[in-house]
Formats: sequence, structure tokens, C-alpha cells
Amino acid sequence: MSQPVWFITGVSNGFGLLLTLRALKAGHRVIGTMRGKVKRTDVVQQIEAAGGEVIEMDMTESQESIHKKIKSVGPIDYLINNAGFSIFCCLEQMSEKEVNVQISTNVFGPVYAMQAALEGMRARRSGLIVNVSSIAAKDPLPTSALYAASKAALEAASESLAREVADLGISILIVNPGAFRTNFLGQLQLSENPLPDDYKNGVVGETIQKFASADGKQAGDPDKGVERIFEIVTGQGIAGELKGKVSRLVLGEDAFTRMKKNNDKFVHDFTIGEKVALSTAFD
Repeated sequence: MSQPVWFITGVSNGFGLLLTLRALKAGHRVIGTMRGKVKRTDVVQQIEAAGGEVIEMDMTESQESIHKKIKSVGPIDYLINNAGFSIFCCLEQMSEKEVNVQISTNVFGPVYAMQAALEGMRARRSGLIVNVSSIAAKDPLPTSALYAASKAALEAASESLAREVADLGISILIVNPGAFRTNFLGQLQLSENPLPDDYKNGVVGETIQKFASADGKQAGDPDKGVERIFEIVTGQGIAGELKGKVSRLVLGEDAFTRMKKNNDKFVHDFTIGEKVALSTAFD
């Protein structure tokens, strides 16, 4: 029996790299992507030495380009949309370029990747797409407006797609990680535009400082986080028990706590608004 084929975006570091190495360790075939192989030759060599493949692909490329690159690898069993980034700033200061790059990377690129993988999955009546979102999609903090919006958009697309392909043997899984000790915060990007003075000493300035100071102190162990993803994808271990039973995997105590608090607020608002909601029908 042939080994499963993984296609993982954003393997230059963090969850993407660790998941690539974990799947290769299990003897699976893995094709990973990164924007530029020349800048990360050490990582490319590490993945290739473990038996993996690396191709260059930027999530801001055109639909045609992403389709061509993904379809060229052949049948894919597991598509992992992991690539993504965030610009930490207030919504007001983001330039048009930054808004476009944020949305293109975190929404358009993953959508194009899903389109490319779905054709083969439909033909085989099997496949799993994992979209790595963020707790920010459910509990957006200050400085993360467009990042949270992009992840929320990816989640909405995932939920709709799951209904479209459920009877075709294809599954969709959303992963919501909290704060894990990767280099995500170490690569914190600020806007090219200056932060208006009114925000500097307020919640926006404070949040940016908190993110910067939290780098290297995150409670989440990335190896354990990646192991849970590997387990639910393959049906093994602790998380493997959830395979086929859930459409969302929350990772990290912080993410679990924040999402529960957000859900409780939603239920409260939803419940007390029932009378108003039902008051809008024709008499």
C-alpha cells in the first residue's frame, strides 16, 4: 500500500517544518513549500535529507501559478494550508499594499491551493484539507484586525466547503492554535506607516509591546501541537480519537480558554436577542 502524500505550505519554520519532519519520520511522502529556497538552504537540506521535497511557492502568486504547482505533484491525500503571517498594527494605519498582502497570503492563496487539490480528491473520493487558522479568528485582539479577519474568512470558506464536499469523501479540518513557542512573534511585522500618536499609549501600543515581550515565553510546545495535528490527520494517538468526529481542533490552554469565553458571550447575546430576532417576520 502506498504511503499518504502530504502537501504542506509554509515549511521554512514553525509548525510547517515540524509537521513535515513528523510525517517524513512516519515514512510518508511530503511536498513542502516556501517562498525562497535560497534563503533557507539549511531547512531545504534538512527536509530533503529526511526524504522530503521542497518547492518554491508564494501564497500571493496567481491562481494559475498555484494551481499549476500543486497539480504537478500528482495525487494529494492531505493538504495542509499552514502558510500565513500577521502585520501587527492598528487597522487605521495599514497601507493598501499591506491589506492586500495580508488577505492574499492568508485567504486567496489557501483558497487557490484548495481548488488545486480538490480535483484529484474528488476523482478518488477521498482526501483531507487542514486549514491552520488562529484563536484570533474567534477572539481578535487589538493590533490584529486584518489578521483576524483573514483567518475568520478562511474559516468561513472551510465550513462552507465542508458542506460542499461531504458526500464526495473529502473532509475539512480547521485548526486553532494559541500561543506556541515558534518564531511567529519573533518575526512580528509592523506597518510601514507610523502608528498615530493617539494609539501609542493606549491598548494598541500596549498590545504590541506584550506580543514582543512574549516571544520565547509562549506556553505552547510546538512539538506537542504538531503531534496532535499529525494524530488527528492519521487517526492515531490522543487526537486520533477525534478524526471524523470534529471539524475543528483547538490547540493550547490559552486558545481553549479564550474560545470558551468568546462562545459563552455569543450564547448570551444570541439568547437575550431571541425576542428581537423573531419580531421581524410579516404579521
